[in-house]
Amino acid sequence: MADWVLHVDMDQFIAAVEVLRRPELAGLPVIVGGRGDPTERAVVSTASYEARAFGIGSGMPLKIAARKAPDDAVFLPVDHEAYEAASHEVMTALRSLPGVVLEVIGWDECFLGVESDDPEQVARDAQTAVRDATGLHCSVGIGDNKVRAKIATEFGKPRGMFRLTAANWFAVMGEKPTRDLWGVGPKVQKRLATHGIDTVRQLADADQQELVAEFGPRMGIWYRDLGAGIGPAIVDDTPWVARSHSRETTFQRNLTTAEEVEVAIRELAASAFDDCAAEERAVVRVHLKVRYAPFETKTFGRKLAEPTLDRDQVVAAALELGGTLDRDREVRLLGVRAEMTMPDDADTAERTPVRGRI
Repeated sequence: MADWVLHVDMDQFIAAVEVLRRPELAGLPVIVGGRGDPTERAVVSTASYEARAFGIGSGMPLKIAARKAPDDAVFLPVDHEAYEAASHEVMTALRSLPGVVLEVIGWDECFLGVESDDPEQVARDAQTAVRDATGLHCSVGIGDNKVRAKIATEFGKPRGMFRLTAANWFAVMGEKPTRDLWGVGPKVQKRLATHGIDTVRQLADADQQELVAEFGPRMGIWYRDLGAGIGPAIVDDTPWVARSHSRETTFQRNLTTAEEVEVAIRELAASAFDDCAAEERAVVRVHLKVRYAPFETKTFGRKLAEPTLDRDQVVAAALELGGTLDRDREVRLLGVRAEMTMPDDADTAERTPVRGRI
């Protein structure tokens, strides 16, 4: 028997939970985001397959989604508690499978580590366990490491499975754009393109020193390996420990004065601090995120002189960062993130850029 990594990804998870609660929505374009009001500033959290057919997807502003949506589309507010409850049921069902190690990487996805001579049967068992326990459906990627298993899932959607290993990696992925790799976003794709690297095969064959010069010694090597489908293969069930807590708000009306910005930063910083304090962990660094109108986003950060459990110090640090903002520009969004000290017993394994041991 061989060691396999399975990536389980719930199909249109948030939308599916909503349809499960409201069966009359089955077959309709369902869009979940914000408070469910497409006239407000918010983004799509998820869209049902029926809505995706109209070009609506996660991260899209609700106002744009509303313009694309057909007349029978249904907009719903985000219900975090319902999704957390459904996620718990899904993970509990998967943990019941014999011989698996489960690593949660999100509400709607996880890795399963298993030793088997028939990983497809394990995938079918996982799909059955989830469906029987929750009524929800999932897709499963089968790989010899996490990178290949994660990417394989996209070929199995919806409700299917796909195997991607070293044996068929280049046959399946070689000519695909680098953007199709897990961990390569649009900015990295553009930077790779400046070096004549457009496809997965070209990335795998790229000069490592050239990539190191562009991305640094850690990420340069990581991206080259990613082109070859190389990645972590250990499924780790160590509980994930949050590195930070953040709060952010998209304002329905742009902030136009320094006083409005200061009040918002104070509230966000205090809330982020309270989340950290609830874990009895000191704050070591504060970050401020701003989105100027119409849609330019910048982030700033500073390390504190020493770890602190003092709310006023964290708020003051956030306000100091706020003092660097362009006062002549209207503010559409603000966010504050507080990084914390790690517990003494936390897993210190190096992780980048996907969750998993390197």
